[in-house]
Amino acid sequence: MTESRGVVLVTGGGRGIGAAASVALAKDGWDVGVGYLSRDDEASRVVAACTALGRRALAVQADVVEAADVERLFDAVTDGLGPIGAVINNAGVVSPSGRVDEYDAARIDRVFRVNAVSAFLVAGAAVRRMSTKYGHGGGVIVNVSSRAAVLGSAGEYVDYAASKAAVDALTVGLANEVANEGIRVLGVRPGLIETDIHEAGRLDRLGTTPPLGRPGQPEEVAEVIAFLASDRSSYMTGTTMDVSGGR
Repeated sequence: MTESRGVVLVTGGGRGIGAAASVALAKDGWDVGVGYLSRDDEASRVVAACTALGRRALAVQADVVEAADVERLFDAVTDGLGPIGAVINNAGVVSPSGRVDEYDAARIDRVFRVNAVSAFLVAGAAVRRMSTKYGHGGGVIVNVSSRAAVLGSAGEYVDYAASKAAVDALTVGLANEVANEGIRVLGVRPGLIETDIHEAGRLDRLGTTPPLGRPGQPEEVAEVIAFLASDRSSYMTGTTMDVSGGR
């Protein structure tokens, strides 16, 4: 069995990139707390995949746009598995494709609350539980952004792109705040990845547009997340890596 790296918490860990990251991290030696919003069966399958690799794992339901739920999530993972040494800040959502002039306030609020506000709440909780300022031993935060933050997603998800650009700014700013407190903060920007976040037909239409000529797989993003969470990236902080096939 791989030597233990400690405990990692993955938000949005029940499906898509979060599920793949949970399994990749278990393979890399982490015990995994799987945060999820509503799909108990999917989260249970991720836990089973992690435990089959010889690691401890548990699933915790939480809505990470709610500060109290974030605190409860961290407490449950700490109580069940031990002190948290890494956090994968992954929860995210998109709305149906549309132009900015078609958005209403409710749509914009939802996208920013789930993608940006939750990222700040989770990052803050992670600092309080890992920083040497609070008497802990340090750790790593990996924020899952999107290549859309750079490309803008015109005609589709400009609100999503803007919310992920906020996550990129969080990565840089927080990394500088806590670099001397034992915490590294990193990011990953997936491109067109085969998950159910896309509208029907979107990957068929755009999947061959990256220079590599295909969409990516969640496991390809997960391997980068596992690298960033490990000491193999020990001289990296405040930077975000693209996993986008060149797009």
